[in-house]
Amino acid sequence: MRVLVFGATGMIGQGVLRAALMDPGVEFVQTVGRTPTGVEHKKLRGLVHRDLLRLEPIEPELRGFDTCFFCLGVSSAGLSEPEYKVVTYDIAMAVAETLCRLNPNMTFVFVSGVGTDSTEHGRMMWARVKGATEKALMRLPFRASYMFRPGFIQPVDGARSKTALYRFVYTALTPLMPLLRWMFPAYVLTTNEIGLAMLRVARLGYPRRILETKDIRALLTT
Repeated sequence: MRVLVFGATGMIGQGVLRAALMDPGVEFVQTVGRTPTGVEHKKLRGLVHRDLLRLEPIEPELRGFDTCFFCLGVSSAGLSEPEYKVVTYDIAMAVAETLCRLNPNMTFVFVSGVGTDSTEHGRMMWARVKGATEKALMRLPFRASYMFRPGFIQPVDGARSKTALYRFVYTALTPLMPLLRWMFPAYVLTTNEIGLAMLRVARLGYPRRILETKDIRALLTT
């Protein structure tokens, strides 16, 4: 498996990258992002590209992949809907449309979030934009595409959020994680579990294209 990872410097992306590098069935991993990952590995190549809305200059480097894990995202806090849409919808579609043209047999896996609004008419701005993004991605003629909607995510194995507030919350909740996982098993996943589940769905597929936490867990136990 030859894997592309967008957003590998984010918390989920770090978990996905680690899982891919440790998987013996993954022969090559290329990250694409606006900053270096700082990770070195014999089967990893990091590609830094500042403008993810315009991929023409790096198109030759995006050919020959069978899987893309799109983990790039940003908190909606403090952003207007147009600002949030650029990062969430516009970049995702620019990447996906390019990859679909260059690698039509690719499986594309998009990290969304629990509570995403598929109707696009709800009151939560981020949920509407995520819902629109999911629907647009699923219309593209990839070999397969899947939308992951994790709930609360526990960073493990050195993964950490780029958002200071989130880092504070995760640190504060660390002693409570065993209890939270016991009380809310349908909503808590680790970064490692998400990475492993994404690799599994890329290999084996899944009956549903939108995967909630229970579906992600099911991938880990089958």
